[in-house]
Amino acid sequence: MSATLAEAAERARAAAVVLRTLTTADKDRGLTAIAQRLDKDRAAITAENAADVAAAEAAGIPAGLIDRLALSDDRLTAIIDAIGTVVDLPDPVGQVVRGYVLANGLLVEQVRVPLGVVGMIYEARPNVTVDAAALCLKSGNAVLLRGSSSAARTNAALIASMRAALESEGLPADAIAAVPGSGHHTVDELITARGLVDVVIPRGGGDLIARVVEGATVPVIETGVGNCHVYVDAAADPDQAVAIVVNAKTQRPSVCNAAETLLVHQDLVDTVLPRLGTALTDAGVTLHAEPRAAAALAAAGVSTEPATDRDWAIEYLSLDLAVAVVDDADAAADHIRRWSTGHTEAIVSDSAATIRRFVAQIDSAAIAINASTRFTDGGELGFGAEIGISTQKLHSRGPMALPELTSTTFLITGAGHTRK
Repeated sequence: MSATLAEAAERARAAAVVLRTLTTADKDRGLTAIAQRLDKDRAAITAENAADVAAAEAAGIPAGLIDRLALSDDRLTAIIDAIGTVVDLPDPVGQVVRGYVLANGLLVEQVRVPLGVVGMIYEARPNVTVDAAALCLKSGNAVLLRGSSSAARTNAALIASMRAALESEGLPADAIAAVPGSGHHTVDELITARGLVDVVIPRGGGDLIARVVEGATVPVIETGVGNCHVYVDAAADPDQAVAIVVNAKTQRPSVCNAAETLLVHQDLVDTVLPRLGTALTDAGVTLHAEPRAAAALAAAGVSTEPATDRDWAIEYLSLDLAVAVVDDADAAADHIRRWSTGHTEAIVSDSAATIRRFVAQIDSAAIAINASTRFTDGGELGFGAEIGISTQKLHSRGPMALPELTSTTFLITGAGHTRK
């Protein structure tokens, strides 16, 4: 490990000790100052982002990734507003998860405490820089941020602004810091900084997540790739189905909760499927269909590309969608179990029995019922922001916000008790 990372981690650990002692009012004061400072520095931040975007375009980075990188004035406003929502949320630190008095009079309480130092590794999403910092501060954690080189200017401006805000309030600036240096070796150093970093959270594509999970000696909370499915059942409301599917695919196709596969009940092949195909292609979506779906769509004048196993497995992050006709909800569940990454699946149906059976068969972090997959998002679910969407089963699962950034301690209170 380089001396520079070790020093940064030591400063973060020192800041984490201070954060553990802060009141909720202290932390909220820091968050409010961050929101105000980001607004004050708006012009400088968006200028740095424009430089990052221009460099990415010149380098030929795909449009979907550039969309993730771009930080418009409206997006910056949304980021700032999300900080205000975090301020309004309950502080998880000190919350009693369970408490009881034993027969011998001992009071036992399991309470939430901060994790300590969080290492955040992520790709070209500047909002993650602020979301992670805000959530970590509110939950009493220090954070070391390692964003992608494509967003280096933007992240540097955001982090400098947030650190200045903390300093102005007499709070430790090292509660929010960038991982020093550049290059892939800094990721390796961060994920092996056991004893200095308490947990690492990777957020990005499959290659990044796999590299962190496979190479880390620090505990990892895995956020997964989003190969999300929408199943349209025979009992679906057709208008609702079209609205949900188009929204799930096109509202923002470059994010992990966008739909990547559409499964349609065979009874809807001649009715609802053509409507879906027309609406999607009108929205600029390229459809990759298996033979049954392709034939039905072709009869309706909708062109498709042939689907292969790659199409069922891939997270497109673009205006592409795999399409299959299935016999029933059980067949849809079979397909999802084979190809899903465990992120979000959706069912559109007016049959309560079918919904119950479908939900019971699906093992994913989130299931949307008559709603778009795009709602698997911390902000949309009332968390203010999210640090990622966990697809693993240990510690936390689904959108992670304040409670998921804590561990617990047992407080055992007696009155001179000794064990016999």
